[in-house]
Amino acid sequence: MQRPRLIAVLPTLLTLANGACGFGAITFAAKLGPADVAGNVPVIAASLVFLAMLFDMLDGSAARLTRQTSELGAQLDSLCDAISFGVAPAFLMLQFVKFDLRGYGGITYHPRLLWTLAVLFALCALLRLARFNVETDEDDSHKEFSGLPSPAAAGTVVSFPFAMPQLHQLRASETAWVAEWAGNAIAVVRTLLPLITLAAACLMVSRLRYPHFFNQLLRGAKTRRHVIALVFAVAVIFWVHELAVPLIFCWFAFVPPVKAGWAELSTRRPGLQPSGPHLAPGPAEAPVAERQDVHRAG
Repeated sequence: MQRPRLIAVLPTLLTLANGACGFGAITFAAKLGPADVAGNVPVIAASLVFLAMLFDMLDGSAARLTRQTSELGAQLDSLCDAISFGVAPAFLMLQFVKFDLRGYGGITYHPRLLWTLAVLFALCALLRLARFNVETDEDDSHKEFSGLPSPAAAGTVVSFPFAMPQLHQLRASETAWVAEWAGNAIAVVRTLLPLITLAAACLMVSRLRYPHFFNQLLRGAKTRRHVIALVFAVAVIFWVHELAVPLIFCWFAFVPPVKAGWAELSTRRPGLQPSGPHLAPGPAEAPVAERQDVHRAG
């Protein structure tokens, strides 16, 4: 008689902790009111989403280290990701932007439009996770993603509420230009966050290639361009460290589509292509088969 297969305890607990953090983020976002926007409630909700990302990274590593990977774990991981990186960020954005806060400036969105954008984000996250489950196999590498990973999309959205208390503290500064800058930054964030949510939703279901963040940062030889970009990034973060977390996530989310758009534009402009009689046309390149999604990050 065949013995029933035991459930991998540690990876499963880490995966369930991911889902619990997502549910906790929704709970705190539901408490958000006009008086709490500048307080700790959005920070706690966003922090729980970030904590869910940590559990999402640890459960896959634990399953591989203990050799307890299973189809059940993969499906459970995606279900918890749907809560933490789909529903929770969308609901936090909806709660954060819907209040008409006098004196903060920015555009006041219609509640139906905000609800529609939140639903689109959640649905795109579900589509992204479902596509990941269908297309990913055990032999995938850990170098690239097809489309913006759902944890990165969630981090892009929740990083702005996470940074708001520091901006509100600066808005109360006695230095006039600092207070004015902080007030303008708050107005810009409240205006752009729904649009950023929509853009992140579209990027999740796109086929753009996204590098694995830690592989890109830690592995491979770095060119002078990478070093210069890193120096400028550190300088910008030092200057506006209140917005450091949103800037990091936005860089990861929106630089690849900008590069892809620029490359597409360059190929359509003859002046940007090398030409001349000394350059013989090379053989047409065979189409490269699109690689499947990689890494258990949805």
